[in-house]
Amino acid sequence: MIEITLPDGSKKSFASPVTVQEVAASIGAGLAKAALAGKVDGRLVDTSYVIDRDARVEIITDKSPEALDILRHSTAHLLAQAVKRLFPTAQVTIGPVIENGFYYDFAYERPFTQEDLPRIEEEMHRLVEEALPVTRRVLSREQAIDFFRGIGEHYKAEIIASIPPGEELSLYTQGEFTDLCRGTHVPNTGLLRAFKLMKVAGAYWRGDANNAMLSRIYGTAWRNEKELKAYLHQLEEAEKRDHRKLGKQLDLFHQQEEGPGMVFWHPKGWAIWQQVEQYMRGVYKKSGYQEVRCPQVLDVSLWKRSGHWDNYAENMFFTESEKRTYALKPMNCPGHVQVYNAGLHSYRDLPIRYGEFGACHRNEPSGALHGLMRVRAFTQDDGHVFCMPEQIEGEVTAFHRQAMQVYADFGFDDIALKIALRPDKRIGSDEVWDRAEAALRGALASAGVQWQELPGEGAFYGPKIEYHMKDSIGRAWQVGTMQVDFMMPERLGAEYVDEHSQRRHPVMLHRAIVGSMERFIGILIEHYAGSLPVWLAPVQAMVFSITDAQTDYVRHVAQTLVDQGFRVQADLRNEKVGYKIREHTLQKIPYLLIVGDREKEAGAVSVRTRAGEDLGSLPLKVFVDRLAAEARR
Repeated sequence: MIEITLPDGSKKSFASPVTVQEVAASIGAGLAKAALAGKVDGRLVDTSYVIDRDARVEIITDKSPEALDILRHSTAHLLAQAVKRLFPTAQVTIGPVIENGFYYDFAYERPFTQEDLPRIEEEMHRLVEEALPVTRRVLSREQAIDFFRGIGEHYKAEIIASIPPGEELSLYTQGEFTDLCRGTHVPNTGLLRAFKLMKVAGAYWRGDANNAMLSRIYGTAWRNEKELKAYLHQLEEAEKRDHRKLGKQLDLFHQQEEGPGMVFWHPKGWAIWQQVEQYMRGVYKKSGYQEVRCPQVLDVSLWKRSGHWDNYAENMFFTESEKRTYALKPMNCPGHVQVYNAGLHSYRDLPIRYGEFGACHRNEPSGALHGLMRVRAFTQDDGHVFCMPEQIEGEVTAFHRQAMQVYADFGFDDIALKIALRPDKRIGSDEVWDRAEAALRGALASAGVQWQELPGEGAFYGPKIEYHMKDSIGRAWQVGTMQVDFMMPERLGAEYVDEHSQRRHPVMLHRAIVGSMERFIGILIEHYAGSLPVWLAPVQAMVFSITDAQTDYVRHVAQTLVDQGFRVQADLRNEKVGYKIREHTLQKIPYLLIVGDREKEAGAVSVRTRAGEDLGSLPLKVFVDRLAAEARR
């Protein structure tokens, strides 16, 4: 007798070995129909998996967290089968799951193009209608090589040949198509309904430029049509909001080949930067941070002592002078330790908080660079707290409250927290990492918030809390961090004198709220689709006349607003009012102030918003008060 324990604790008994599908059927016909896979004692398996012992079993449906990966993996096989049906001489190579979808690489006599995708997608839908059973079998390495060579799939045979001898391999078959795969897969192709092919790209076999160029077809797959449509809508919105396009359209910044991964800020873009920086400078002051400034270039001996040389050198820029090697700083922390070390500190002085808008350089791969979101030269709202171990929880909790308020002020209310835990490549003992990770968990628990844990994703010197905020179209961005570091203060000789006159190493907390200023401004541009709130808008109001007769009054209005501290410009060009309204609306300026003879005589302005709302004629003082109130919000 085999006893199956279900997730709710209930049990079912079977007289003989039973498949996952049969377990699902014993619970209900609806569940059997919805089953995508199963979990047996925590291991993900196909519904055809035979259970021959007592076990804990969970049925995976499209509501399960594992469902998307299974659906996407199976849809990659569906794509490969469709390509083979339409282009029989094409060879399949690899087809992994990626974020939001999958891809598959093919070798064919010509590159696939965007024009091929509708035909391939149509064939995929035909395969879905056929509801082909997906079956699994196991072969030895040698048998698998012979099989794929026998059907002309030489790339697949090469993959298998690189696997150590003696291993058994699983092959999945649906209709006439068989592929090498670890699994897990859906029981039949009829369960794959919400997908779309997105684009074609070139990719070298095994990522080596010396190898053949393959055609890579990207696709996306979801649980249902509703999710697919939502994702495609998000992509459309993201295209409209692309900060690179808006940066050019709104004359905010540009980038060019002579400075790859670096930003040329234009006056209006720099105005946004200054608003963010001055706001964050105020946060520093309210939170007890002292602002510092450290050198951009430091001798490599410091980076060796800090641990960056051994753990981060491949991401750093180096230069030489007078037979000495220097590095452009990729991080601000070692410099802040030098400021701390310049004086003698008592335990009564702690915590000591330093903040810096520190410019950093990191040697990111050229292929990874992306507008403001991924750059080589960037500035952080960086801060470091030197404290005693017993002060960690209080500092982290206070930082959390501060960070959440900042995100709310910028218009972000949906924030997810994650703790990135010890990576394989790290410094420090497991005992030290245990203490650091426990401190972060304790701080978040005391703040009464939930978090997700990310094994292996911490910095090499310590674990960190990550703040992931969702924008207006549902995308998540990782911005702020709080990291606990027991190691760098010790490596760089930071000390304080405790209550027993003993020298101790402080704990160093690395913290940033907006993170990279460049990236955060890129996120803001996309979140607001360029229509930044009044307090952030580079130009808050544009004043223009109907005829030349109002020129002096336009200048007076503009200067009055500038004297009040607003960012205002005047448009005195000899153009029609309708043309000016359209142009400045496209520039997403919050308020357009139109001045004619009536407004001039009344000391007023006619006010339109960038949304097209006509607020009518307002006394200048009334508009000033309105603008001031909105800027304060």
